[in-house]
Amino acid sequence: MNADAWWAASSAAAPPHHLGHRERLRRRAQQGIAALPDYELLELFLFRSLPQGDVKPLAKALIERFEGLAGVLCAAPEALRQVKGVGPSVALDIKLLHEATLRISRAAVARRPVISSWSALLAYVKTALAHEPREQFRVLFLDKKNQLIADETMNEGTVDHAPVYPREVARRALELSASAVILVHNHPSGDPTPSSADIDMTRQVVEAGRVLRIAVHDHLVVGREGVASFKALGLM
Repeated sequence: MNADAWWAASSAAAPPHHLGHRERLRRRAQQGIAALPDYELLELFLFRSLPQGDVKPLAKALIERFEGLAGVLCAAPEALRQVKGVGPSVALDIKLLHEATLRISRAAVARRPVISSWSALLAYVKTALAHEPREQFRVLFLDKKNQLIADETMNEGTVDHAPVYPREVARRALELSASAVILVHNHPSGDPTPSSADIDMTRQVVEAGRVLRIAVHDHLVVGREGVASFKALGLM
Protein backbone atom coordinates (compact mmCIF):
# COMPACT_ATOMS: atom_id res chain seq x y z
CA MET A 1 0.00 0.00 0.00
CA ASN A 2 1.49 3.32 -1.00
CA ALA A 3 1.56 6.36 1.28
CA ASP A 4 -1.45 8.06 -0.34
CA ALA A 5 -3.58 4.94 0.09
CA TRP A 6 -2.28 4.41 3.63
CA TRP A 7 -3.30 7.90 4.69
CA ALA A 8 -6.78 7.60 3.20
CA ALA A 9 -7.31 4.16 4.77
CA SER A 10 -6.02 5.11 8.22
CA SER A 11 -7.95 8.38 8.27
CA ALA A 12 -11.18 6.65 7.26
CA ALA A 13 -11.41 5.27 10.80
CA ALA A 14 -11.15 8.73 12.37
CA PRO A 15 -13.27 9.48 15.45
CA PRO A 16 -16.76 10.92 14.95
CA HIS A 17 -15.68 14.49 15.80
CA HIS A 18 -14.01 14.63 12.37
CA LEU A 19 -17.29 14.02 10.62
CA GLY A 20 -18.42 17.06 8.65
CA HIS A 21 -15.09 18.82 9.11
CA ARG A 22 -14.43 19.15 5.39
CA GLU A 23 -17.77 20.76 4.72
CA ARG A 24 -17.38 23.13 7.68
CA LEU A 25 -13.94 24.20 6.45
CA ARG A 26 -15.24 24.72 2.92
CA ARG A 27 -18.04 26.94 4.26
CA ARG A 28 -15.53 29.00 6.23
CA ALA A 29 -13.36 29.36 3.13
CA GLN A 30 -16.33 30.63 1.14
CA GLN A 31 -16.86 33.34 3.73
CA GLY A 32 -13.27 34.56 3.41
CA ILE A 33 -10.36 32.37 2.37
CA ALA A 34 -7.75 35.03 3.21
CA ALA A 35 -8.61 34.68 6.91
CA LEU A 36 -7.66 31.00 7.05
CA PRO A 37 -4.35 30.04 8.69
CA ASP A 38 -1.74 28.42 6.46
CA TYR A 39 -2.40 24.88 7.66
CA GLU A 40 -6.10 25.15 6.80
CA LEU A 41 -5.30 26.56 3.37
CA LEU A 42 -3.03 23.57 2.78
CA GLU A 43 -5.69 21.29 4.21
CA LEU A 44 -8.22 22.56 1.66
CA PHE A 45 -5.74 21.84 -1.12
CA LEU A 46 -5.09 18.34 0.22
CA PHE A 47 -8.84 17.61 0.06
CA ARG A 48 -8.34 17.32 -3.70
CA SER A 49 -5.33 15.04 -3.41
CA LEU A 50 -6.84 12.84 -0.71
CA PRO A 51 -10.62 12.84 -1.21
CA GLN A 52 -11.32 10.86 1.96
CA GLY A 53 -10.15 10.96 5.55
CA ASP A 54 -8.85 13.61 7.94
CA VAL A 55 -5.96 15.53 6.39
CA LYS A 56 -5.57 18.16 9.12
CA PRO A 57 -2.77 16.22 10.88
CA LEU A 58 -0.95 15.86 7.56
CA ALA A 59 -1.27 19.57 6.77
CA LYS A 60 0.06 20.49 10.21
CA ALA A 61 2.90 17.96 9.93
CA LEU A 62 3.99 19.43 6.59
CA ILE A 63 3.85 23.01 7.87
CA GLU A 64 5.92 22.04 10.92
CA ARG A 65 8.44 19.93 8.99
CA PHE A 66 9.14 22.60 6.37
CA GLU A 67 8.71 25.65 8.63
CA GLY A 68 5.73 27.20 6.89
CA LEU A 69 3.60 27.03 3.77
CA ALA A 70 6.31 28.46 1.50
CA GLY A 71 8.70 25.79 2.70
CA VAL A 72 6.16 23.07 1.92
CA LEU A 73 5.67 24.29 -1.64
CA CYS A 74 9.42 24.65 -2.26
CA ALA A 75 10.37 21.28 -0.77
CA ALA A 76 11.75 18.64 -3.11
CA PRO A 77 9.42 15.70 -3.88
CA GLU A 78 11.82 13.31 -2.10
CA ALA A 79 11.72 15.46 1.03
CA LEU A 80 7.93 15.70 0.92
CA ARG A 81 7.61 11.94 0.70
CA GLN A 82 9.57 11.55 3.92
CA VAL A 83 6.50 12.89 5.74
CA LYS A 84 4.15 10.04 6.67
CA GLY A 85 1.05 10.20 4.51
CA VAL A 86 2.67 11.86 1.49
CA GLY A 87 2.80 9.61 -1.53
CA PRO A 88 3.65 10.29 -5.18
CA SER A 89 0.34 11.93 -6.05
CA VAL A 90 0.33 14.29 -3.05
CA ALA A 91 3.95 15.27 -3.70
CA LEU A 92 3.15 15.92 -7.36
CA ASP A 93 0.11 18.03 -6.50
CA ILE A 94 2.16 20.17 -4.11
CA LYS A 95 4.86 20.70 -6.73
CA LEU A 96 2.18 21.65 -9.29
CA LEU A 97 0.96 24.35 -6.90
CA HIS A 98 4.53 25.56 -6.44
CA GLU A 99 5.07 25.76 -10.20
CA ALA A 100 1.84 27.74 -10.56
CA THR A 101 3.02 30.30 -8.00
CA LEU A 102 6.35 30.60 -9.82
CA ARG A 103 4.66 31.20 -13.16
CA ILE A 104 2.37 33.83 -11.69
CA SER A 105 5.36 35.63 -10.14
CA ARG A 106 7.36 35.34 -13.37
CA ALA A 107 4.47 36.75 -15.41
CA ALA A 108 4.56 39.91 -13.32
CA VAL A 109 8.18 40.41 -14.42
CA ALA A 110 8.04 39.26 -18.04
CA ARG A 111 7.52 41.70 -20.91
CA ARG A 112 8.07 44.68 -18.64
CA PRO A 113 11.25 46.67 -17.95
CA VAL A 114 12.72 44.90 -14.93
CA ILE A 115 14.01 48.12 -13.44
CA SER A 116 10.50 49.62 -13.32
CA SER A 117 8.96 46.47 -11.82
CA TRP A 118 11.58 45.95 -9.13
CA SER A 119 9.17 44.92 -6.37
CA ALA A 120 7.71 42.23 -8.65
CA LEU A 121 11.23 41.02 -9.42
CA LEU A 122 12.11 40.75 -5.73
CA ALA A 123 8.89 38.83 -5.09
CA TYR A 124 9.71 36.46 -7.95
CA VAL A 125 13.27 35.65 -6.88
CA LYS A 126 12.16 35.16 -3.29
CA THR A 127 9.39 32.78 -4.38
CA ALA A 128 11.85 30.88 -6.56
CA LEU A 129 14.82 30.63 -4.22
CA ALA A 130 14.18 31.58 -0.59
CA HIS A 131 13.48 28.00 0.52
CA GLU A 132 15.76 26.06 -1.81
CA PRO A 133 17.84 23.59 0.26
CA ARG A 134 20.91 23.96 -1.97
CA GLU A 135 22.63 27.02 -3.32
CA GLN A 136 21.74 28.02 -6.88
CA PHE A 137 23.34 30.66 -9.05
CA ARG A 138 20.93 32.13 -11.59
CA VAL A 139 21.20 34.90 -14.16
CA LEU A 140 18.42 37.10 -15.48
CA PHE A 141 19.32 38.10 -19.04
CA LEU A 142 17.86 41.43 -20.22
CA ASP A 143 17.50 43.08 -23.62
CA LYS A 144 18.19 46.72 -24.54
CA LYS A 145 14.86 47.74 -22.97
CA ASN A 146 15.76 45.90 -19.76
CA GLN A 147 13.04 43.35 -20.43
CA LEU A 148 13.60 39.76 -19.36
CA ILE A 149 14.91 37.50 -22.13
CA ALA A 150 15.63 34.47 -19.97
CA ASP A 151 16.04 33.34 -16.38
CA GLU A 152 18.57 30.52 -16.30
CA THR A 153 20.21 28.46 -13.57
CA MET A 154 23.93 28.57 -14.35
CA ASN A 155 24.95 26.25 -11.57
CA GLU A 156 23.71 24.34 -8.53
CA GLY A 157 25.90 23.46 -5.60
CA THR A 158 25.89 22.40 -1.99
CA VAL A 159 24.19 23.92 1.04
CA ASP A 160 26.68 26.80 1.03
CA HIS A 161 28.40 27.00 -2.35
CA ALA A 162 27.56 27.06 -6.06
CA PRO A 163 30.57 27.53 -8.34
CA VAL A 164 30.31 30.45 -10.77
CA TYR A 165 32.33 30.99 -13.93
CA PRO A 166 32.27 34.61 -15.15
CA ARG A 167 33.23 33.57 -18.68
CA GLU A 168 30.19 31.26 -18.86
CA VAL A 169 27.89 34.09 -17.80
CA ALA A 170 29.39 36.37 -20.46
CA ARG A 171 29.26 33.64 -23.13
CA ARG A 172 25.60 32.92 -22.46
CA ALA A 173 24.76 36.63 -22.53
CA LEU A 174 26.31 36.88 -25.98
CA GLU A 175 24.37 33.83 -27.19
CA LEU A 176 21.12 35.44 -26.08
CA SER A 177 22.09 38.89 -27.39
CA ALA A 178 21.57 40.24 -23.88
CA SER A 179 22.57 43.82 -23.13
CA ALA A 180 22.51 43.42 -19.35
CA VAL A 181 22.22 40.85 -16.61
CA ILE A 182 21.09 40.59 -13.01
CA LEU A 183 22.88 37.98 -10.94
CA VAL A 184 20.85 36.03 -8.38
CA HIS A 185 21.78 33.36 -5.89
CA ASN A 186 20.41 32.04 -2.63
CA HIS A 187 21.78 31.38 0.84
CA PRO A 188 20.11 28.23 2.21
CA SER A 189 21.18 29.34 5.70
CA GLY A 190 18.44 31.98 5.45
CA ASP A 191 20.73 35.00 5.93
CA PRO A 192 21.06 36.97 2.65
CA THR A 193 24.12 38.94 3.77
CA PRO A 194 26.72 38.77 0.93
CA SER A 195 29.92 36.93 1.76
CA SER A 196 33.42 38.03 0.77
CA ALA A 197 33.38 35.26 -1.86
CA ASP A 198 30.09 36.66 -3.25
CA ILE A 199 31.65 40.13 -3.51
CA ASP A 200 34.80 38.86 -5.23
CA MET A 201 32.84 36.76 -7.72
CA THR A 202 30.55 39.69 -8.55
CA ARG A 203 33.54 41.90 -9.35
CA GLN A 204 34.85 39.24 -11.73
CA VAL A 205 31.52 39.02 -13.55
CA VAL A 206 31.28 42.82 -13.77
CA GLU A 207 34.77 42.95 -15.27
CA ALA A 208 34.04 40.18 -17.77
CA GLY A 209 30.85 41.98 -18.80
CA ARG A 210 32.55 45.36 -19.14
CA VAL A 211 34.88 44.01 -21.79
CA LEU A 212 31.88 42.85 -23.84
CA ARG A 213 29.70 45.87 -23.01
CA ILE A 214 27.27 43.77 -21.02
CA ALA A 215 26.05 45.65 -17.95
CA VAL A 216 25.57 43.96 -14.58
CA HIS A 217 22.66 45.86 -13.04
CA ASP A 218 22.71 44.13 -9.67
CA HIS A 219 23.44 40.98 -7.72
CA LEU A 220 20.58 39.77 -5.51
CA VAL A 221 21.20 37.36 -2.64
CA VAL A 222 18.04 35.57 -1.52
CA GLY A 223 17.39 34.07 1.90
CA ARG A 224 14.37 33.26 4.02
CA GLU A 225 15.09 36.49 5.94
CA GLY A 226 14.89 38.67 2.83
CA VAL A 227 16.70 39.74 -0.34
CA ALA A 228 19.99 41.68 -0.28
CA SER A 229 20.87 43.94 -3.22
CA PHE A 230 24.54 44.60 -3.97
CA LYS A 231 23.63 47.94 -5.53
CA ALA A 232 21.57 49.04 -2.52
CA LEU A 233 24.40 47.99 -0.22
CA GLY A 234 26.94 49.99 -2.24
CA LEU A 235 28.89 46.88 -3.20
CA MET A 236 28.85 47.62 -6.93
